Amino acid sequence: MEEERSGFVHDSELDKVILRFERMRKNKETCYFDVNEFETIIDYYLEGNNPVNAFEATSLACELHPNSVPILIRKARVLLEKGRATEALTIAKRLENIEPGNCDIYLCKATALAMLGDINGARKVFDLALETDSDDIENILYSITLVLQNLNFHEEMIPYLHRLAELEPDIPAHLYDLAYAYDKKGDHQTSIKYYNLYLDEDPYSDSAWYNLGIIYNKTGDYGKSLEVYDYALALNPENTFALFNKANILSNLGKYNEAMDVYRQFVEEEPDSLEGLTYLAECYDKTGDEAMARKYYAEAIDITPDFPDPWYGLGLLSLSRNRPAESIMPLKKAIELDPENPDYWFSLGRAHIMNGNAMEAIRCFIETLIIDGYYDEAWIETGMVVMMTGAYRGAIRILKKAAKISGDLPGIYFLLASAYLHTGNIKEATRNLLRGIRLDNELLEEYSVLLPEEKLTNAMRRLFRKTN
Repeated sequence: MEEERSGFVHDSELDKVILRFERMRKNKETCYFDVNEFETIIDYYLEGNNPVNAFEATSLACELHPNSVPILIRKARVLLEKGRATEALTIAKRLENIEPGNCDIYLCKATALAMLGDINGARKVFDLALETDSDDIENILYSITLVLQNLNFHEEMIPYLHRLAELEPDIPAHLYDLAYAYDKKGDHQTSIKYYNLYLDEDPYSDSAWYNLGIIYNKTGDYGKSLEVYDYALALNPENTFALFNKANILSNLGKYNEAMDVYRQFVEEEPDSLEGLTYLAECYDKTGDEAMARKYYAEAIDITPDFPDPWYGLGLLSLSRNRPAESIMPLKKAIELDPENPDYWFSLGRAHIMNGNAMEAIRCFIETLIIDGYYDEAWIETGMVVMMTGAYRGAIRILKKAAKISGDLPGIYFLLASAYLHTGNIKEATRNLLRGIRLDNELLEEYSVLLPEEKLTNAMRRLFRKTN
């Protein structure tokens, strides 16, 4: 937002004052500065993002000029910069009684209120500031939008930005800020509108094209997203964020060969990117090139052995190729590095099932569910493994709990039907079978192998024929 506003103006008088103040600090001397000089010094440090020096200057100014309203306003500003909003609010309230109608006091007070979370109170005081000084309304609006943006009150900033854009139609940056604010609000279509309006004014802004790509991706318009990422990259081939996002979209669309080309460009620019190397390895895995997948997973591990994703990738690489014993070590390593990831535990459980270790599999699935009680596949796998051990009543308890937590998952009801059939409870078996069929009759064939043929009733057999 600040790019099109002029910064602090340097002139010889300012340089002399700053030089004198800094010489005083360095030599630990005592010098006198009048109110105007202190205003200049404090503003200089605030503009230069140097709150430490600004605070030191303010402290000395308050000693020499304790009742000066301009100095106290700057003290409040410095406290706001240091995050001490309560103290700044106290000063602003006191000054408000001394000098009512002072726009700068209102801006300090409103900023403090916003920092303390009272956004409604802040907006009321910001509006007071706008009413007190109609000659400088553009700068006041700019100050308000800057505060609200820095505090992430994007939705509340929008009305002030619209007013500012109407008053300063020759500054395209306001359109950019509106697009950004609407994105943060979650209004993606309006965000797209303002990014396009901004790009009509500045078509060579690679950052605007890049942001537009992010918005299109959020809306699910992946074709448009890829298109505008290409514009961003044409303007700035070194925009690695655009490269990375473009590659991710292609990978998610299943266009692994195209994604690999872009990931390779990305890792050429960012050779130490663990995510880039890992995602490139995943693409090689998806296209069946195990050797190259292992190569890039290994490169990521060599750079940072404590990054869990490539270890997990190596585990899945072996698991998906029916080598469960080989997958256990890298999956355990991923869990060691990130024990709160339910996917890691679930995959290790599947490896143990394939390796014939039912008890270890159950332990892993339970860990999965402790982390994420809504992990549907873990509930189903747990029920299936328990039934494989012949503990049908135990499976019923687990699956009934899963149904309460996960809701209408057809697989759970087919498993319950199987468990009830094994225990001889035909009524409950039929009820759960019908519920599963109503939810997804196509899944019945997949689960039918778990239903003991010898225990099926004639009614159940007719259901099977009807759904096939």
